[in-house]
Amino acid sequence: MRWHTISVTILCLLQWKSNGELTRLRREGDTRVVQLSLQRSKVQDPVARDRQRIRRRSGTMQAELDNLRTLYFFNASLGNPPQELRLHLDTGSSDLWVNTAGTYTANLSSTYEYINSHFNISYVDGSSAQGDYATDSFRFGDIGIDDFQFGIGYKSSSQQGILGIGYPENEVQVARSGERPYENLPTRLLADKHIGTNAYSIWLDDINSTTGSLLFGGVDSSQYRGNLVTVPVQKVGSSYREFFITMTGLDAGSKSIANDMALAVLLDTGSSLTYLPNDLATSVYQAVNATWFERSQLAIIPCDKALSDDTITFHFSKPASISVQLRELVLPVVSANGRSPKLNDGRKACLFGIFPSGKGARVLGDTFLRSAYVVYDIANNEVSLAQSNFDAKPSGSNVVEIGAGKNQLPDATVAPTPVAAKSAQLLSLIDAPTRHGLALRKQIPDAQAGALIDGCQEPTIKVQARGCQHPSVKGALDGKDGNHVRDK
Repeated sequence: MRWHTISVTILCLLQWKSNGELTRLRREGDTRVVQLSLQRSKVQDPVARDRQRIRRRSGTMQAELDNLRTLYFFNASLGNPPQELRLHLDTGSSDLWVNTAGTYTANLSSTYEYINSHFNISYVDGSSAQGDYATDSFRFGDIGIDDFQFGIGYKSSSQQGILGIGYPENEVQVARSGERPYENLPTRLLADKHIGTNAYSIWLDDINSTTGSLLFGGVDSSQYRGNLVTVPVQKVGSSYREFFITMTGLDAGSKSIANDMALAVLLDTGSSLTYLPNDLATSVYQAVNATWFERSQLAIIPCDKALSDDTITFHFSKPASISVQLRELVLPVVSANGRSPKLNDGRKACLFGIFPSGKGARVLGDTFLRSAYVVYDIANNEVSLAQSNFDAKPSGSNVVEIGAGKNQLPDATVAPTPVAAKSAQLLSLIDAPTRHGLALRKQIPDAQAGALIDGCQEPTIKVQARGCQHPSVKGALDGKDGNHVRDK
């Protein structure tokens, strides 16, 4: 896989250069907020990486090694002398871990300490990352953390390090070895008094932006519109492990697609796309003129739909809702030789950022999260959401610390009657594979792209490589409805 350069700098109540990089780390008064300024680069493949997402076979941890369209990284270092790292930020996992090949060499650090060999993550495709837990000096910006625990992947298919910032109960050693959680980064920042509470907020900005930000211990009110609405995180079994919340409805424009739901959905920056139940995905495709291709396992939409003012609105416990403009869901797709596929009517074909989940977890990934300002409050087991402000500028930032205790989030309204998802549903989602029942593909193969471009006098896109011997996607699905998605 080709990897594209992305950098992320880290700061406390930051000061920016004109190019968006951090000039220095500083503290103002008694405010305790740590901010990561995220920079994003676009890549060509918005499907393949979600297939690579890690989940322990016990079903209690997930992380992702590969992001397709967008990768959110920041720069840090491990060891003494420092070994520079480029780490992928992930709310869906809880460990910092690095690949030893070309990334981190334990023998070169004078402060490295071995803990055990319990670090072991299995992939749904059968590959894995295995190695040791260790401690070493971890640094980013002007913040230094000594004796910080992390995993070292001595056997790994990853080219990048992962910084998981989820619940400590989601750490590898908890499920694999039954050990107690250790202090991962958010917990350690709190213990070292860099922040006042174990909470953070994330703003990814719009699809065309190259930057975003993450604030440990604070919010930036310039980055969202209206008020934050607070909803409870849903337990998985008897504990809080991942950021599942309850989705109650879905609209396409002014039309209601679903209401009165109690659907558990996972908020996960590590997933590039959004995954909804098959029936909901089918209804969305019909509403926006997208098509699901069973043979190639792709959702395709005309690229000119990015010019539309239409929206998809996700509803949660009232009054929480987030509207996603259609242009945030239209993603470029190319063939292996770099060509842009076309529909039979000559219009360019793009990837649509909502996929069917099959039997896997329902995930609100980056195609949703770019439109939401989200506060992940681990201390209080809550999530707060507001509509993202795409016009926010660093010069207008208004960073406010989140206080310790309940109801300390500025400008937040607590949902008065929160809806709970069923426990059985949550447990079944955790045990399901993260590939969402889909054989996701990195690119449209050349032959398929040729069929997309050349067509075979069919009203829908072709996915068959050779000639016109096979039915169109429309026929391949159920003979009638090209938008229909079959259950796996």
